[in-house]
Parts: sequence; structure tokens; C-alpha cells
Amino acid sequence: MKYPTIFHLISSIIDEARACCVLIGGFAVNYYKVTRQTADIDFLITKGDFERISGLLEKEGFIQDYTQDVFARLKCNRVNLMDIDFMFVDKETIDKIIKEGKQVSIAGQKFIVPSLNHLIALKLHAIKYNPKIREYKDFLDIIELIRVNKVKVKSGEFKQICLTYGTEELYNKILDRI
Repeated sequence: MKYPTIFHLISSIIDEARACCVLIGGFAVNYYKVTRQTADIDFLITKGDFERISGLLEKEGFIQDYTQDVFARLKCNRVNLMDIDFMFVDKETIDKIIKEGKQVSIAGQKFIVPSLNHLIALKLHAIKYNPKIREYKDFLDIIELIRVNKVKVKSGEFKQICLTYGTEELYNKILDRI
């Protein structure tokens, strides 16, 4: 089998296209010791890098299922490969997240996950702009990430993250749950 896992495929394609991406979603949450099941794999990427890898993914059987300005979902009918979601960010944002991120190994392949603060910021941002779709799952992830990793929610730094990427209402909701 050419690619035994989605991680082997993505790693190979990213290397071939010389693209940069950051592993987010359930696998990043799992890295920070919060167990969560996930049915897909999520990445942060620039639109330009996505355009460079999308053709390579299509050659491996992925089709674009849903696309908008800041997001694309690719589906695959191969049993051993998961669907992939890509969230688009600008180059400055991804460079900052990569610089502060952590290198992880999954299925023997190396990836970057965001720092804990960046991961929480991404989840707050998702809730802020898609509350009906994202709040239930992402809010629970934030609460568990805080609890398990002993985040100081009353610190000025954490409050600023909440106010910058989320809302004061979300910050207060977090304080109520911790």
C-alpha cells in the first residue's frame, strides 16, 4: 500500500509541494492530553499552499466536497484514509503559529500542532464566527484543555486571548465552568 495512513499521504504531499500546514482539530486536542474522537483530520494552511497540494490530493482520490473563502473539505472513498478539512489563514498567521508550535510524530510522520494558547485561540475564533455550528464541541474542548493543562484562566494573558479571539461572554462562560 502506497500510503498506509492519512498521515503518510499528507506528509508526502506536503513535502512534495514544499507547503506548510499545522495539524489542528481533534488530533491537536489529543496532543494536549484531552481524549477526543474525530472522524476527519484538520489542518491550518495558506490558500496558496492549499492550491499547490489540492491537485496532488485529487490524484490520490480526494474530491472537494465543500469550499468557501476560508475553508475546504475534501472527501475520500478509500477506507484507510480520513476526510480532510483545511482552514485558510494568511502567511503571517501560519508563520507565527508554526514558530510557537510543537512538533509531534503521528504514525511515524512529523507534524506541527499549535501551542496550547494558539489552539484555544483558534477554537474561540471558530465559536465567535460560527456559534451555532462550533460552540458545543469547541467550547467543551476549551474547557477540557484548560482543566487538563492547568491553564490560569484569570491571568491577564488568558483573558486577552479570550477577548481578542472570542468574546467577553465566552470568557465569562469559561470562568463559570472552571
